[in-house]
This record gives sequence, C-alpha cells and structure tokens, in this order.
Amino acid sequence: MNEEVSRYVPVHRVRFVTASALFDGHDASITIMRRILQASGAEVIHLGHNRSVGEIVKAAIQEDVQGIAVSSYQGGHVAFFKYMVDQLRERGAGHIRIFGGGGGVILPSEAEELHRYGVSRIFSPEDGRRLGLQGMINCMLEACDYSTVAGFGDKPELLAAGNDRMTAGFMTMAEKRVEAADAEEAGRLAKVFEEIGKLAGAAPVLGITGTGGAGKSSLTDEFVHRFLQHCPDKRIAVLSVDPTKQKTGGALLGDRIRMNAVYADRVYMRSFATRGSRNELSAAIKDAIVTAKAAGFDLIVVETSGIGQADNQIAAVADVPVYVMTSEYGAPSQLEKIEMIDYGDLIVINKFDRRGSEDAMREVKKQVQRSRQQFDRNWQDMPVYGTNASQFNDSGMNRLFAAIMRKLNERNSAGGWPSLPVHDADPAQTAKRAIIPDGRSGYLSEIAQTVRQYKRLAKEQAEAARMCYRIEGALEAAKAAGDEPAIASLERLRDAHAGKLNETSQKVLAGWPAMVEAYQAAEFTTTIRGKRITTELFSTTLSGLSIPRVALPAYEDWGERIRWSYHENRPGEFPYTAGVFPFKRKEEDPKRQFAGEGTPERTNRRFHYLSKGEKAKRLSTAFDSVTLYGEDPAYRPDIYGKIGESGVSVCTIEDMRKLYAGFDLCHPATSVSMTINGPAPIILAMFLNTAIEQELEAAAAKLGRPLTAEEAFEVKEHTLRTVRGTVQADILKEDQGQNTCLFSMPFALRMMGDIQQYFIEHEVRNYYSVSISGYHIAEAGANPITQLAFTLANGFTYVEYYLSRGMPINAVAPNLSFFFSNGLDAEYSVIGRVARRIWAVVMRDKYGADERSQKLKYHIQTSGRSLHAQEVDFNDIRTTLQALMAILDNCNSLHTNSYDEAVTTPSEEAVRRAMAIQLIINNELGLMRCENVLQGSYLIEQLTDLVEEAVLLEFERLHVRGGVLGAMESQYQRGKIQDESMLYEMKKHSGELPIIGVNTFLNPQQKELAAELTVARATVEEKEQQIAGLLRFQERHMDAAPEALRRLKEAAVGGGNLFEELMETVKAASLGQITHALYEVGGQYRRNI
Repeated sequence: MNEEVSRYVPVHRVRFVTASALFDGHDASITIMRRILQASGAEVIHLGHNRSVGEIVKAAIQEDVQGIAVSSYQGGHVAFFKYMVDQLRERGAGHIRIFGGGGGVILPSEAEELHRYGVSRIFSPEDGRRLGLQGMINCMLEACDYSTVAGFGDKPELLAAGNDRMTAGFMTMAEKRVEAADAEEAGRLAKVFEEIGKLAGAAPVLGITGTGGAGKSSLTDEFVHRFLQHCPDKRIAVLSVDPTKQKTGGALLGDRIRMNAVYADRVYMRSFATRGSRNELSAAIKDAIVTAKAAGFDLIVVETSGIGQADNQIAAVADVPVYVMTSEYGAPSQLEKIEMIDYGDLIVINKFDRRGSEDAMREVKKQVQRSRQQFDRNWQDMPVYGTNASQFNDSGMNRLFAAIMRKLNERNSAGGWPSLPVHDADPAQTAKRAIIPDGRSGYLSEIAQTVRQYKRLAKEQAEAARMCYRIEGALEAAKAAGDEPAIASLERLRDAHAGKLNETSQKVLAGWPAMVEAYQAAEFTTTIRGKRITTELFSTTLSGLSIPRVALPAYEDWGERIRWSYHENRPGEFPYTAGVFPFKRKEEDPKRQFAGEGTPERTNRRFHYLSKGEKAKRLSTAFDSVTLYGEDPAYRPDIYGKIGESGVSVCTIEDMRKLYAGFDLCHPATSVSMTINGPAPIILAMFLNTAIEQELEAAAAKLGRPLTAEEAFEVKEHTLRTVRGTVQADILKEDQGQNTCLFSMPFALRMMGDIQQYFIEHEVRNYYSVSISGYHIAEAGANPITQLAFTLANGFTYVEYYLSRGMPINAVAPNLSFFFSNGLDAEYSVIGRVARRIWAVVMRDKYGADERSQKLKYHIQTSGRSLHAQEVDFNDIRTTLQALMAILDNCNSLHTNSYDEAVTTPSEEAVRRAMAIQLIINNELGLMRCENVLQGSYLIEQLTDLVEEAVLLEFERLHVRGGVLGAMESQYQRGKIQDESMLYEMKKHSGELPIIGVNTFLNPQQKELAAELTVARATVEEKEQQIAGLLRFQERHMDAAPEALRRLKEAAVGGGNLFEELMETVKAASLGQITHALYEVGGQYRRNI
C-alpha cells in the first residue's frame, strides 16, 4: 500500500519516553512504535502500560528526553494529554514534545483541540494509512531532533538545589563531553565538570552488575524500596546502563519499566546507553556519578548492562560492588572464569527458587573462599546471598539489604547507615512454596503426550475395526460360496482383529445402528442433571423438506465409524468435538447483553433496555478503566477524565447494588458476567454480597419479620449455591497480554486459589470462578493458534495449582470456563472444536475427571481488533461472519461487537444491530436448523487436526521453558504476542493483508469518521456523582474501614482465606482502599518489556 519509506537520520542523540496511558493496558501499538523508534536510532525509555501523567513527566524530566509518546485507548485522553502539557510547563520542561495515538478512540475534533493546547501530534488511523509506520516515526524524530542543553548555561552551583531538570541536564552534558565534536567544546565541558567535582559530596557508590537476565533491575528496585523504608532522611540516585545497538545507534533503556519505587520524591533515576564505550558502562558514568554527588544525593546506585565472564568495570567506580547471577552458569569450573567473583564485595544468586540454586550456593561460596584465599574461615560464611527479588518481601533480599548497609558503614568511618538485624536463616528454607511443585513441572509435556496417545489409540482401534469390516465382507462372500476352509480361516482372522478392539470400540460398533435409529425418530429424550428433556429432531422448511437437528454420517465401514466416534462423535458425547450438550436450548439464545458506561444507574438502564422482552437475562458487564485497575474515582485530571469511560464506574458495594437493581440475581434464567481481572476478588465479593442482600430482603419480606441468624445463614448459603454467572479473574493472561495486573503474581494467584477454595466450601457450583481468556491475548496481537494454545495452557496451569492446594479435580473443573475471540482467520472456525477435544481427553485420561469436568464451556466475543474506524459500517459485515463461525462451532455464549466500538462506547442503535446479527443467524438462516453443520467437512476435519497439533507443539515449547510460569518469567508469551502483532500491523500497512475499506477498496468520499456517529462519553455530572458517592460511603464507614482493612491484612499475612475476609471487608471499605491495603501485604505488580 505504501512505498518503502527511508528512515530519518537525526543529527542529535534523540531520546524518547514511551508508555500507555493511565489505566490502559493496550500496549500493542506503543510497543510497535518504540521498536521502530529504536531501529531508527532513538534511545527509548519504555515505561510500559498504565502510567500516570506524574510518572511519565517525572521520567521524561529525569531522563532529559526530547519526546514523549503515549498510546491511549481507554478514553479520558483529552484530560490526560492536557494535564501532561500543564505538568511539563510547570516543571520547566515545556520543550519536551508530546505525541499520542488511540486509533479511532480519539476523534479528529479532540485531536485538533489537543494540538491547539500544545500536544505536538495525535496520530490517527488515516495518518497510519497515509504515512505508514516509518513515516510516523520520521515525523516524531524530526520534531525531536534538537539539543536539550543548548543554552543550558554552565552554572554547576544550580545542582545544589536538587532540581531534577538541572541534574538531568548536567548528566546529558556528561554524555556530550564524551562525544564532543571539537577540542574547544571538550575543553569547556571539562571545566564544567571540574567545577562540579568541587561541589561533590562523599556519597558512596553501590555498584550492581551481573549477567543479562539475572534480575538486576528487580533487585535494584527492591533495594530502593527498602532504602526508602529504612533511610527516611536520605536521597538516592540510580544510574542504569543498557547497551546501544551498534548497527542502528538505538537503544532500549528498559530498566525503568521494572522499577516501582523510583517515583518517590527522594529518588532520581537516569538511564544511559553504552553508545561507543564497548563495555557494560557508559563512558559518561564517572561524570554522572560526580554530578549526582554534587546534587546532594546520599547514595548512588550504578546498575550496569549485562556482562560476560571477563567484565569487571563496575569495580572501578563502585565503593561496594555487588555481582548478581543465577544458578544457570554451567559447570562449576566456569566459576573460576568469572572476574566479578574476585571483585564483588557481595555475590547474589537471584531467582533462588529455581532448581539447582542450593547446589549453586555451595559451589559459589567455595569459589569465593578460594578466590579470596580465606581458608581460615568456613566456606559457609562467605558473602553469598540467595534472593528471589521478584517476590514481595523476600527474606533473601532482606538479608542482602542488611549486608549492604553493613558494608556501607565499614567503608565510611562516619557511618550513618542503619544497622539491621542479621537473619541467618537459609533462604532455601524460607523461600516461598513454588506455585507449581517441582514434581509437576512437566505437566504440559504430559498433556501433549496424553492427547497424542489418545490419537494413536483411535488410529489403532480404527484400523482393527476396518480389518474386521473387510474380513466380515469377505466372510459373507465365502459363506455365500459355501467355501468352508475359507470361512474357518476368515473367522479366525476376524476374531484375532476383533480381539484388538477395546470395550469402548465394541460398544460403538454394537450401538451404531441403534444410535442412527434414535436420531431418525421424531423425538429424542436426554437426561441432564437429573432432568428428562425431550427434543424434536426434525424441522420442516417452507419447501416442505425435513431438516435433521443433528445429522449423522452414513458410514458403512467400521473403521470410519470408530475414527468418527473417537475424533468427532455426536454432540454431547466424548470427546465433545461437536459440542458439550446433545442439543442447544431453544428457549435461550447464546447471546449476552453487554453494557458498561458512566454511572451504575446509567448502565442499569442499559441492561434493562437490552433484556426487555427476554426470558433469559444474560448480563455481561464492562467496567471503566479506573475500576479495572482497582482505584477509586478522584479529581486528579488523569483519573477524572477516565471515570465512567468505556465502562461503568464501580468503587463501593453501594455502586454494585445500583448496577443490578431490578434483576433477580438468583433467578435460574439470570446470569451475570463481569469482565474484570486484577481487582476481581474485590468486585466479586461486592457482587456476591449484593446477591445475598437481595435474597435476605426478599426472605424477610416474605416472612414479614427479621430473619434469625440461622435463617440468614441458610439464605446466604442457598444464594451461593444458586447464583449464576462468571467473573473473568484470569491473572495469567493479564501478565501475558491484557495488562491489568495489580498485585505480585504469587499473591494474585493465591487470591484466585482462595476464591476457588471458598467456592468449594460453600458449594458454589453455578458460578465460574475464572473465565480463562484468550480474547485479550488475541486483542494484544496473537494469532488464533497462539491464542488457543496459551489459553488452554493457562487453564491447565490453574488446574495444577489448585490440585497442589489439595482441591479435588471434580470440585475445581466445573468452576472453570473459557473465553475466546473469533476473527476471520481460517483457524477460528475450529478453535472451539479443538479446545473441547483436548480438554476432554486430558481431563479424562490424565486427571481422571468425571463427565461434567470433561466438558469445556466457552464464551465467544467477536474480534475487537477487526473493528476499524475507517468505513465503520463495514464492521458489521466482519462481525456477522465471525458470529456465524462461532455459532456453527457451538459456542456456549456469544457477544457480538457493535460496529462503532472502534470509536466509542456503543450507542443503543449499534447495540441493537449487533444483537440482530445473532438473532438473524439463529432464526432466519435456514442452515442453523441443524446443530452440527461443520461435521463432515473435509476441510474442517483437517483444520481441526492441524490446529490441535500446532497447539500441542506450543505446549511443548512452553514446557522446555519451565511451563507457563517459567515462560512468563522469560517473557516468552509476551514476546511471541508482540511479534505476531507486529507481523499483522506490517502486513496491514503494506497492503499484503487486504482489509476492505482500510487499505483497499477505499472510498475517496469517506471521511475519517462518520460525522453523524454518536459518541458516548461520561458527563461531568456523572463523574461528580461517582466521586460524591464515594466520599459519602467513606465518611459513613470511617470508623469501620480501618478495622476491616486491618483484619484483611492479618488474613493475608497469617495465611487465612483472603476471599472469605474480603466478603466482609467490602461492606466497609472502597475498592481503592482495599487495593492499597493489599499492596502493603502482597506487593505490587512489576511490569516487563
């Protein structure tokens, strides 16, 4: 589509901060942009998703960048970008250029408004089509091709004020001194740093170095966290170095993304690229250290880029050098080659929960003893520490921090560093229990083997049956001819092959005629959960033909009958390839009524509108981004602008009551789905309490008196046993693609496990404790095979975790549901079939699960990524095709996106059209009279096998990386998703992947956005209403909330069931209050590149 665009080559060293906006996890586009920026020669400080204006502005000033690039897809963008402009100007950094994008979410009129306010450029989908990716990057580079220190002034005394802008400017000058173009410039800068040196204090330097991937950044962040806690009157500077790409000159300065503690007022952080130094430090690092000392920092931390065995540059600049490694260093003899074992004051074996770490501790300690010739000391006393820096409040990190403080006091006669108690406990004994036990780490490989073994069995049984069929035919001919010798021989041969048939195969062959006959009758009776249900098997068309509800194959060959029964079978029969139920429920379409906008009252009205006239109330709830990230509404502009945008604002249990008012939450035809993950345990506790309160009020009204304690208890338990619905709560996929993780991964998984344990204890059988989601993995850019493989792998990981906690498989599996996207790729036509077959086989043959547990149930949402702001009316065509594939594949529920969702929260008119898509398919499309249309298609069967094998291969790739959690640690899933997203975007922009109305079949008269399109935004009144409601709730519970939060934290620390306690906490505390209390005891999520 676009001609190849040559990249702009900047004159100056251009630096960018890139991020996604606050409460926004959509980082696929900003990831693509930062990669192209790097490839174009820029140094990029990537902050990742969910970044506030304060964090972005602080990083931009401290890093002395020329540009900021932010993606914003969750609404509130006008307030967000204006606030950023204001903050930069207030802090004397108005020169920094701001760039943004948000697809069709940012309207052209809003983009123009932001341009007038001071934002350099908001890129639109039309810009992407016209300029291409490289063209947009060129615009950004050209606008930022200037010096940030031109006319900066040579007044080092300004550093004493502790101003970040001044500190950053002089550090940039340190880099310019290294690359000075002429002697005069070099001389001038030398004098500047000579003066700075006179102002420098005696702050010590802590050096942190180690191999790439050892976890230096996480360890540094944990150190800073403890520094702030134990040194309340001291300031710290972190100078971090990452390598420059020699070919392009660009660099990914990725340490800051891992840092949660560096945004405190007493912390300064600056990222350096190695540029021409050819080692793990920037050539400017010594001047940068002097600058930090002159700026009055009490401690300077220098973190190097990853090093090799022979590197030891940190020892030349650090007073206390620390070497960080892992247990994966090879043979013990390799330790003798590591220079830093000789030079490091302290040696750290990070990621100590990995296999082999205890052996590594012994070998490293002995090598340190040999290296230092300290044979008079016990080797066990060598300064080697085992840590798990990625874990919250890790005991090994506590010991390391105390050791560093002791070293700083030893090196400084004045002392002044805190003396902390010595913890002598072996970190191997105090390490947190693995989420997946070591003995179960090969579960994905075992699962792949289980499926392949089943397929081999199916093939063997089919071959044996086919031979029996052929022999039986020959036997009939021999009998007709009266050939007794041949008859005897053939009977022996038949019996030999028949002996290979197992009991299942024998039943299939024996029962085949009866099965066919049963489906040719007028009616079919099935028993589901003890209920006998009679179904009509034929319907008559207007032409007078009878269409079967289930069509069976007309196979005569016994081998084909066996093959079909093992691979396909009829709906409702193992392995459930065609569906988990014998027939669809005619009284209830699979459609869900999806809503979420503004206040709970407004969304409640939308729910009543959508479900009017429907017997089944299948309510699917979208929450605003403030709620999704566990925060309360507030007046701060970057929060205020997002209240009630793209979802409903819910921050208290009172909001939850308003949201579902007028719906009987325990009615058998009512089902409530909540799309929320990070704070899901809190929101779920609010919902279940709301359902319980409804039933308590109804029971009291019926009796005409207050309930006794025993009666109230029984009503509560009955409610929990009855309520239907789903909460998404899938934290694994959040780390891999969706990005609404709030808490550290072990803590988040513990809360998921506590929910499931609570469900088991209270017999919650009709509500799904998790919706294991591939939809958001697909939305982040994954192709259909990756979506399916990662989602199923996540599901099996939850199973293994719950089993490790002692939960029975048949108590766990019924509470698990799945959620997939349906795009237009061919593979989407079979993802349900493949998922059901793999799950059923593994549940039965590996885990010994019962029939109910074998049945995988899943929800489909049509692809949001396939909705485009250009030619928005075409979106309904795409959605119709996607919905058709989902219904043909017998999904259990379906949400069809509205055509205008590429731009805004759907209008009522757009939602009505989206619902009509399903209604027309189900009620007007004659083919849908049959419920197993896909069965019998050669292509569908081949695709099913191909996709299934591709999924198993992905399981094996995950296995060799340590399973799902091990792969997450190395960012395998995230990297694969980003690569696939990049492939899609490149093909879309080049036109190689045709998208009608976007890159081909263009309408020259089409405006970028239809002028008449209704755009939904939360009103100022609604935002004010939510804040006011929150403040009233908090005021009413100001006495009860502290005690409720204290009990919650006690449960977290003491190992109690957190969800059981949350059921009480939500009655007195708001969402934000609870989230921040849990941060204190569970740790905050640490982002990754």
